Formats: sequence, C-alpha cells, structure tokens
Amino acid sequence: MDQEGGHPQMAATTWDGYVDWRSRPAIAGRHGGMLAALFVLVAEVLENLAYLANASNLVMYMAEYMHVSPSRAANDVTNFMGTAFLLALLGGFLSDAFFTAYRIYLISAAIEFLGLVILTVQAKSASLKPPPCNQADPTAVCQEVSGRKAAMLFAGLYLVALGVGGIKGSLTSHGAEQFDDTTPQGRKQRSTFFNYFVFCLSCGCLIAVTLVVWIEDNKGWQWGFGISTLAIFLSIPIFLAGTAIYRNKIPSGSPLTTIFKVSVAATLNPCKSRNTSNAIASMNTSPAYATTQTAQRKQEAFEAGAEDDQKSKEATLPSNGSLSFLNRAVTSKPIHRSLECSVQQVEDVKVVLKLLPVFACTIILNCCLAQLSTFSVQQASTMDTKLGSLKVPPASLPIFPVLFIMILAPVYDHFIIPFARRATKTETGITHLQRIGIGLALSVLAMAVAALVEIKRKRVATDSGLLASPDPLPITFFWIALQYLFLGSADLFTLAGLLEFFFSEAPASMRSLATSLSWASLAMGYYLSTVIVSIVNSATGHSGHRPWLKGESLNGYHLERFYWLMCVLSGLNFVNYLFWASRYKYRSAGSSK
Repeated sequence: MDQEGGHPQMAATTWDGYVDWRSRPAIAGRHGGMLAALFVLVAEVLENLAYLANASNLVMYMAEYMHVSPSRAANDVTNFMGTAFLLALLGGFLSDAFFTAYRIYLISAAIEFLGLVILTVQAKSASLKPPPCNQADPTAVCQEVSGRKAAMLFAGLYLVALGVGGIKGSLTSHGAEQFDDTTPQGRKQRSTFFNYFVFCLSCGCLIAVTLVVWIEDNKGWQWGFGISTLAIFLSIPIFLAGTAIYRNKIPSGSPLTTIFKVSVAATLNPCKSRNTSNAIASMNTSPAYATTQTAQRKQEAFEAGAEDDQKSKEATLPSNGSLSFLNRAVTSKPIHRSLECSVQQVEDVKVVLKLLPVFACTIILNCCLAQLSTFSVQQASTMDTKLGSLKVPPASLPIFPVLFIMILAPVYDHFIIPFARRATKTETGITHLQRIGIGLALSVLAMAVAALVEIKRKRVATDSGLLASPDPLPITFFWIALQYLFLGSADLFTLAGLLEFFFSEAPASMRSLATSLSWASLAMGYYLSTVIVSIVNSATGHSGHRPWLKGESLNGYHLERFYWLMCVLSGLNFVNYLFWASRYKYRSAGSSK
C-alpha cells in the first residue's frame, strides 16, 4: 500500500497502483474484497449463458438451417469458438496497456450485444436464411447458405466472438484484482474466487444447455438468440452495480513493448560492455575538443557512474540458469538509447517466457474439449435421447460435466484444499501445476473412453441395420455422457489451475495478458482441432480410401480411430508437461517451491 507523506492517514489506507471508478486512489476496506468480486461472478454467469447457449448447439443450427455439411459445420464452430478465445489476448493486452479491465468489459459486452441482435434478426426472418429443406429425403437438394446471408451470419458470429474475447480477457483479472495478494488471507480468497469463477461458468452453461437449447430446438432459434441477447444486456447493469466498490488496476503501458524491447536488446547488444575509454579517445580527435573540456569532464563522471550502475546490474541478475541470455539486455551497453532496459523489465520478461511451455502443454487438452461441441453432439443426435417421456436435445449433453463441476468445485475449495493444506503444511495445498497435471491426465482417459463408446455405437448401428438410416439407434445417449464426464473433470482442474497460475506468477503489469493465455489455449485447441481433422482426412483419403471423417452421415465416419489418435497425442502431451512442470520454480508468495 502507498506510504507516501503529505496525508499520513490517507496514505496508510490507499492501495498502491489502484484507483476507483473516478480515478481517485482506491481505499483499503472500502474498495475490493469478496463483495466486489461477487458482482463479477454474477456477470460471468450471464455472459457465459449468452455465449454457450449458442456455441453448444451452433453445429446443429449450421447443419439444419444453414445446410452446411457436418464436417464443415464442425470446423465453422471450432473456428468461431477459437477466434472468440484467441481475442481474449486483445482484451487482456488493452486492459494492461491502455484501459482498465472495467472499461474493456463494458465495451466488449456492448459489442457482443450487437452481434447477438444481428443473429436474432436473421434467425427470425425466413428471407435471411436458405430455403427450408428436408434433409432426411436423399433426393432433396439443400441450398447452402451463401452471399449476403452468409455475410450476415458470420458478421453476427464474429462480433459475438470479439465481444466474448474482450470479456474473457478482462473480467477474470478484474475479479482477481479485488484481493490483496500481499497477505495469506487475500491469496486464499483469490484462490476461492478462481474456483467459484469456474463454478459460475458452469452455472451459465447449465442454463444454456438445458433451458435455452430446449427453447432453440422446440420454439425456434430466434428465441434462443433472443435469450442470449437479453442475458448479455442484463449483465451490464449488474456489473455496473459494483462500480462504487471496485478497485481498478492502473494500466502501466504495453507489456508487449517491454517483451519486444528486452528481446531485441538481448539479441543486438554486444556480448561485452563497451569500454568507455574508447568513447573518450574518439572525442580527442574532434576539432571542437578544446572548447568542450568542461563538458568532457562531466561526460567522464557520468560514464564512470554508468559503469558502476552496470556492475550493479550484473550483480543483481543471476549469471546462470534458464533464459540467462536475456541478461545481455542490461549487462551490455545498448546500441541505441531506446533499447535501454531495467533489471526488473528483464526479470519480468523471463517470468512470462517461463509460463509459455505450460501454456503450450494445455493446447492438446483443449483440442479434446473441442470435440464436446462438435462430433460428440453429432454422435448423440444419432442415438436415443429419450429420458422417460422427455426428449433431451443432443446439445444439452454438457449438463453432465457441468453438474459434476458445480458439485466438485465447492467440495474442492471447502474440503479437499483445507485437507491438503493440513497434510502438506503449505498455503496452496495442491500446487497450481499439480492441479493442471491432474486435468491433463484425465484428458488421456477421456479420449480412450470416447473411442470405446464410439466402437459400441457403431456396433449397435451395424447389428441393427441402421448404418445408412437417419433413424435413432437403439442405444441410450447416456453412453456419450461418460466422455463428457471425464473431459468436464479435466476442464475443472486445468482451467481453474491455469487461471490462478498465470495470474499469480505473472508480473503485476502483465496479469491480464497472462491470464488471457488460459483462454488463448482454448483458442489454439479449437484451431488445432480443425487442423487435425483436415490432416486426418487428407492422410486417410488417398488410394481410393474414404477419409476417416467424411461421409453423408456420422455412421460412415471412422470416428473411433480419430479418438484413439487424440488419446495418443494427449498421452505424449502429458509426458511433455511432466518435463516442464518438474523444472518450473515458483516465484509467487504462497506457492509451493
């Protein structure tokens, strides 16, 4: 906290680096805390409801109403979701560099609202969609969405993606900034916030994949988009209700500029410090030397001080260890004044670069998660989705992992973590990297289960003579719930652990951007899913063979082989993660070393 003089009573109670909504110093006890974070959590419920209500069922909308093929519909959805999460990096960057996370959220929510309005209008108007088509009729020729109708569809989708990205990149860090990370109590409350942030993600998802998906399937997509529009609209006044008690981190300039400057300085600066006597000797040859003796003495004194400062920097920086080559950014004399770096800047960049291997190891997990909103939904649509007299929409299947997360998150925070703290006698109980590792291990198991379930589904289709029939197979959709359960558990452990790991380990000036890496990992996973599907089809579709993931219906796919491939990749990824996690040294207070 700020301890500057002038107003001792005021200075003792202000948060250093934070302001309120009027840009006045934030006051300890008045700003921040769990109450302020609660407004963020409620806003996240509504925001995730608005996003997932459509994303979870979008593959069916693209196929049935826009007449897009199953594989292209899957790619369109993964590209849309990938873009939304990748744009979280933009939201995080702007929150750190130029605007507060508070303002970025409000701007992003308005953009998402506009995109949903466009999608609602298109879903309501028959003239803005392709002509209706009976896809069950093999002789019917269905017109795929194109031209201005396609432009309207993708304009709405990617405005939503831009808004979602800004929200994901700002809202998480804004909530976490409400806690004092200089005290054990503040860090424990922040850990609780991250657990309940994932809980609130699941609450929004629960409403989205049950009520809203049922409305989309039975009452029309215009109602589903309309509910999403209303949800994001309501999130804005709820978020604004906490304005008076938020503490907002002051933007400290572009973190990317710091990373770029340190990297360039370390690359271009000479390996050894320049000898300052060379500069003085060169001055002796100058015709103006006789008239600048006084200036020269000042220069010599300045350079002598610079040498002392340089030695101080070299003593401060570690001489060995990982990324020690970046030390040249300060231990070598810069080739240009604009490349002058401080020791703190170099250390901050080292921290960010050390986070990247952990970030990269979570991409494969998110590639597996991408299947939950694409192929898994299509699998369930071929099965018996009746639950008594109720017919469950296939897109409502995520209810299984969602319910499990909603049960497990409070149990984890209130029972597992306190027990682990007592057992390990550490503040975190289970370290962030251990939690991420559990999630990655579960993803391997999830893909193996998914492959076995698909083998069973295909066997039932063959035995029933329904391989080429659009009729539901005599097998319950509860089998698909198994892979949802394992992947949902993996998501809980990995996402909450990753969000807290990036936030607590990153430098204060780069927290929003670092936290956004968690969402960028999701984006990379969705994009990688699209790439892997394309590569698999290209590699398996030669010499007259049918590609694994192409055909008129899902029953003609070799989806089980694709799932086995993902299982192998997940296993190799887990081994790679163990290598990097075992070498990582925590820097944040309260983390296990």
